[in-house]
Amino acid sequence: MTSPRHVAVIDIGKTNAKLALVDLDTLTEVAVVTRPNVVQAGPPWPHYDVDGHWAFLLEALAKFHSDYRVDAISVTTHGACAALLAPDGSLAAPILDYEHEYPANIVAAYDAIKPDFAQTGSPRMFGGLNIGAQLHYQFATVPELRDRTAQIVTYPQFWGHRLTGVSAIDVTSLGCHSDLWNPHTGTFSDLLGTLGILDKIASVRAPSDILGPLLPEIAQATGLAPNTPVCVGIHDSNASLYPHIISRNKPACVVSTGTWVIAMSLTGDEAAAVPPLDPTRDTLINVNAHGQAVPSARFMGGREYEIIQKGQPYMPTQQETAAVLERSLMLLPSVETGTGPFQGRKMHWNDIEPPKGSGERSVALSFYLALMTGTCLDLINGVGPILVEGPFARNAEFLAMLNATTGRSVCASEAATGTSIGAALLFSRADQGPAVVAPAEMVEPNRDFSNYAERWKAAVVQLPL
Repeated sequence: MTSPRHVAVIDIGKTNAKLALVDLDTLTEVAVVTRPNVVQAGPPWPHYDVDGHWAFLLEALAKFHSDYRVDAISVTTHGACAALLAPDGSLAAPILDYEHEYPANIVAAYDAIKPDFAQTGSPRMFGGLNIGAQLHYQFATVPELRDRTAQIVTYPQFWGHRLTGVSAIDVTSLGCHSDLWNPHTGTFSDLLGTLGILDKIASVRAPSDILGPLLPEIAQATGLAPNTPVCVGIHDSNASLYPHIISRNKPACVVSTGTWVIAMSLTGDEAAAVPPLDPTRDTLINVNAHGQAVPSARFMGGREYEIIQKGQPYMPTQQETAAVLERSLMLLPSVETGTGPFQGRKMHWNDIEPPKGSGERSVALSFYLALMTGTCLDLINGVGPILVEGPFARNAEFLAMLNATTGRSVCASEAATGTSIGAALLFSRADQGPAVVAPAEMVEPNRDFSNYAERWKAAVVQLPL
């Protein structure tokens, strides 16, 4: 196969659905279009608007091909999502929104069968953030659904299946707190046998494998060549990680930002042991595109940003930043109480809450997000430079405070969509050499920021549990 130049990346995040066109020669995004990912109310449960996304994607693929040419398609999506396929390849049931919360008896029944953290590196999470919990809920709620389900695929491969007709599961989506995978052995967990789905799970493939060419009807609808290759696809945080695991052999940490902020530790040594992790603080083991265990920690930083910022523009002045530092105006955890390193604690301001839309509110929020990220990095024993991907990479106050709280160099990715470059690089040739991300801006340390970080940490220690 001739190495493609323009890779269209389907990127379905929890907040937005996107299509990005990546130029592999320059590792830049030529074009990006987005659509809100609005959850449908039901029945039978809250679910994703896959038909709306599909129409949007087909239209965008056709335009990208007309304007630039599309040589290949890659797929990356949020984790904690599985699709149940009927024998004819259609959906056997709507794709369940992972934030849907289940009745107490369903939760208790799942807790009784969930594999231990020691086996899966997957902590117990709310709602359906564990795919195993989703499947258990769906089959318990609609008993006949098990018989209607011919195959189970993870979310990137749902879109790949719609494009190619070929089913698969990728190892990064299985290794994303699903409860279905043992990252220590690279095999399925005991849960598949317990749920009775061993014969329904699609084949496990590497993200960079070619799933297949486009179905004839998709080629006709978009104008793309019928032999356009579609790769298996990858979990979005692992897409952000991918450029770094193929280009770095020294320790570093990657912070993927979006609806979730996910801190991931790269040891630079495939044989390195996973450090002790605390599942009660939202630490976990992810699995990278090479099938290796990745110590990780996370919180819903993008969601928290939206809750506090409330759609107001983010344009603080230097004077407002200085005022927050001088007053030690702080937002203390947690805005989203069900996730992150301080679960169960309710947020509060240590001073009079600044008005919505004010620069001081924006600055204090950015500092909070950086300090939460720094806590996550501490929990996974992260070392080396910190590489920030996604929207927070364009937030100067976040970057400066992250540098201050960790005492380590912080580099901001210039890519508008951190996941898209990594997902496109699944098509890079072995003889192209290591991938290089766009030059990043180094954030310099600031003493005032460091003092603020120490005061925030001391205030958090005094908070009631």
